[in-house]
Amino acid sequence: MVHAIIAKTMPGGGASALPTGWDAARARLEGLPGGGLNIAHEAVDRHVAAGHGAQPALIWLGREGERQVLTYADLAANAARFAHVLRAHNIGPGERMFLLSGRVPELYAATLGALKMGVVVSPLFAAFGPEPVRARMEIGWASVLVTTEAQYRRKVADWRADMPGLKLVLIIGDEAPEGCVALGPAMSAAPTTFETVKTMPEDMALLHFTSGTTGLPKGVVHVHQAVVAHAETGRLALDLKPGDIYWCTADPGWVTGMSYGIISPLCNRVTMVVDEAEFDLDRWYSILEREKVQVWYTAPTAIRMLMRAGVAAARGRDFSALRFLASVGEPLNAECVIWGQGVFGLPFHDNWWQSETGGIMIGNTADMDIKPGAMGKPLPGIEAGIVARDGDTVTEQPDGAIGELALRPGWPSMMRAYLGQPERYAKCFAGGWYLTGDLAMRDSDGYFWFVGRADDLIKSSGHLIGPFEVESALIEHPAVAEAAVIGVPDETAGEVVKAFVTLKAGFEPNEALERELRGHARKRLGPAVAPREIVFRDHLPRTRSGKIMRRLLRARELGLPEGDLSTLEGDAK
Repeated sequence: MVHAIIAKTMPGGGASALPTGWDAARARLEGLPGGGLNIAHEAVDRHVAAGHGAQPALIWLGREGERQVLTYADLAANAARFAHVLRAHNIGPGERMFLLSGRVPELYAATLGALKMGVVVSPLFAAFGPEPVRARMEIGWASVLVTTEAQYRRKVADWRADMPGLKLVLIIGDEAPEGCVALGPAMSAAPTTFETVKTMPEDMALLHFTSGTTGLPKGVVHVHQAVVAHAETGRLALDLKPGDIYWCTADPGWVTGMSYGIISPLCNRVTMVVDEAEFDLDRWYSILEREKVQVWYTAPTAIRMLMRAGVAAARGRDFSALRFLASVGEPLNAECVIWGQGVFGLPFHDNWWQSETGGIMIGNTADMDIKPGAMGKPLPGIEAGIVARDGDTVTEQPDGAIGELALRPGWPSMMRAYLGQPERYAKCFAGGWYLTGDLAMRDSDGYFWFVGRADDLIKSSGHLIGPFEVESALIEHPAVAEAAVIGVPDETAGEVVKAFVTLKAGFEPNEALERELRGHARKRLGPAVAPREIVFRDHLPRTRSGKIMRRLLRARELGLPEGDLSTLEGDAK
């Protein structure tokens, strides 16, 4: 653990100038008449009404070199058109709309238009395979899907008839398969103004899915009140100011790409850079330089990929516009913080939050000294602690002790439910705390340090992967009897998925079968979720009750202490 301090690189007037209470944060927003609150109104409409319609809201960079600038007025008009499209197809407030698309302008119009309509938005990662897409849409009771023709044909068309509640499929572009609606012509024919539906602060607005270690993915429910935290934490943890040029590299299919890739920056009236393409070192450096990015929010995986290319790759570039660098998605190595200081003249500011928290809870703000490797300190309005849990009893731990990171409930973007799983939701709270499932330590200066996860979730390139989903896909293959999945360290991605499988009688382990299984998993789950390596085993360690012990597989893989083996099945030892 590195405790050296990098002194603050900005003068005062940053984080500490913000109010400490949420009432003041709410007062910065406008609200709807009569006490309503709507995310889209706060993100776009109020800025246009205040005379900022001509300001660029989104600079879109196409995969093939296209560049399109949408102003706040453009974004407001497109959102209104999309809301009219939903209304024309009898989609009403409270229904759920899923997004399955890359980073194209239509995705942003659809998000804001649905929120204006009071429709719940649920983003999906475009690299998901058909089974993760279907599972999430079934759990979320999807009424609407916005996608591309290619995504629809590959991932949805085969099972759409099995989901009668899916009333409308909107295809981005000017043409659509039979039974779908082409979004381009529909929006072109729609009016450019739309009166925002009067949503209330506790009305459901967003549905994010996060994988569990067992069972189906969890649908994390957020309400329109979350916009208070989205807006304020963007000011606080990311130092966003009106007119800034800001680039969040996260895909909107993940919670970061929605909270801080759409909502927070627009609420703070910045100009967002959106790159359709995936990571490319020269492209990313060119974007930072050419677009004069001032605030950059990216992932440790990307930073490590830049580091692997060496300092020479950045030599000769003009990064003088950069003012603030931040990172999230997984623990940020101290080396990354120091490397940023050397290459950009600025350190990366780590922060911590979850899908369940809806927004940044702990961070290194602009006016703080940085301890490389630390997550930072709780933001104003957030009370965090380190606790030990014994059933329903929760005991706070002293500084320096490792325990579970816990938060006092009540912040605006706190999840309101796991959709349809009230008991699972209730288990997240005990003793007046929300228990995060992450292990951490607080030092004597009040900085929090990430230690590890209290469960088996795998975090690869910032993506949370539930072992159950991967194991289930592998077991579908006719050769596989059992499967167990763990995360193993990777220099670039943080962790990658490794699978252990036992084979059915009549099948022999060999390289060809290993390649076939990896291909099967990639087809079912998508490359972001599928295992990178598959190992054949005669037996998998399991408890006497039949539960496979992933913990033991991971310990043996990494040479860690195996812990208590008293419940281990005899032949697995």
